[in-house]
Amino acid sequence: MKRLLAVALAAVLAACSKPGFNNVDISGASYAREFSLTDHTGARRTLADYRGRVVVIFFGYTQCPDVCPTTMQEMAEVRRSLGKDADQVQVLFVTVDPQRDTREVLAQYVPGFDPSFVGLYGTTEETARVAKQFKIFYQKVPGPTETSYTIDHTAGSYVIDRSGEPRLFLKHNQGAAPIVADLRQLL
Repeated sequence: MKRLLAVALAAVLAACSKPGFNNVDISGASYAREFSLTDHTGARRTLADYRGRVVVIFFGYTQCPDVCPTTMQEMAEVRRSLGKDADQVQVLFVTVDPQRDTREVLAQYVPGFDPSFVGLYGTTEETARVAKQFKIFYQKVPGPTETSYTIDHTAGSYVIDRSGEPRLFLKHNQGAAPIVADLRQLL
């Protein structure tokens, strides 16, 4: 009986010492590990360029009417809430609309939410390859004209830790507080 009680107590203590996240813990995932895209300044970037920082990656497009601006605004609030720790977090916006989201468009849109945010783009093929690596769904929805389409896409964001490992999938539109709490655990 004493032995059983000791084992149960050890299990409870072990569970208490493991960090609990507000968002989906994807630690150990074999996806969401790398990309090679161009940023809104024209520089080629990979995930390795951001090692040493916690990275939040969101896939969207600049003409998105709701999910994208809401997510970017939420991430700007997260940075403000992090205070001095904000410099240890990098937010990346990867476009799933390389036809319309040119370097110039991304340079206007992405830093408009926060000057530290980086917009990334690639060719149609590069975008498809990165989306597949990150298990991102996106699909063009035709509009009344050739250029007035929308894009259905995954609404969450990935968090990559300082060593480049995927750690969390952030739920859309939850407010800054749960995200800030999770990011602080990774800082």
